[in-house]
Amino acid sequence: MFQPRIPVNPLPTGIVTPLVQPTFTADIAPHQTAAPVVCNHHHAPAPVPVPAPSSVARLTPAGLAVVVAGGAGAVLVVGTVLVSMLLAVAVTAASVAVCAVVLRSLLNGQHRRR
Repeated sequence: MFQPRIPVNPLPTGIVTPLVQPTFTADIAPHQTAAPVVCNHHHAPAPVPVPAPSSVARLTPAGLAVVVAGGAGAVLVVGTVLVSMLLAVAVTAASVAVCAVVLRSLLNGQHRRR
């Protein structure tokens, strides 16, 4: 169980499969499309759709509520993250300040004893 076992690879068989390369023949004619059929009676022209202005976004009241709720949620999440980061920096600064005061008092105490 604790001895490493080296896998045994079978010996090659000597059969080599060549890669198949696609061959192009020049005797294939390109695909011809049929000519459009022309009829002799009159048709009404197809109506041209009028594009809506792209700068106007229409929201239903439900869609507006979803957008407002999503925006408020995003503001709350970003605010929470920023406040927690600020709190982490403040706690770190306070602990470093306490350590500095303790070290200073220890060093001053050693100088007075001599």
